[in-house]
Amino acid sequence: MARLSNSGATSSTGAKGHPPPQRRAIKETAGMTGGKKTVPKAQAGDPIAPGKARRYRPGTVALREIRYYQKSTDLLLRKLPFARLVKELASDYVTSMTNGGDVGLRWQGAALLALQEASEAYLVHLFEDA
Repeated sequence: MARLSNSGATSSTGAKGHPPPQRRAIKETAGMTGGKKTVPKAQAGDPIAPGKARRYRPGTVALREIRYYQKSTDLLLRKLPFARLVKELASDYVTSMTNGGDVGLRWQGAALLALQEASEAYLVHLFEDA
């Protein structure tokens, strides 16, 4: 912190004509007088204690997530990991069919997207019936 020099007497009104801030008297706590220690109750304007997470009733968050995912139309799986999985499975299938021959497969983006849409629709239908 910066130190300020005490350059003479200051007026009782403080800087720019404003009165100096009032000092509050320090009240004795229960510990000093030997009385019972009490925790002050929360007031209406007090902020919630930091670090204490909000606990919702069981099922509330699940219902909120269901509503969120029913409204959304975007894909649930990321495109690149899904494409890697499809390419790996197709490569394994082709090499097993060609007796170990190395056959390079090329995929169109629209084909991967259609496969992802169909697989997600199948999984959603599967979980709806469960």
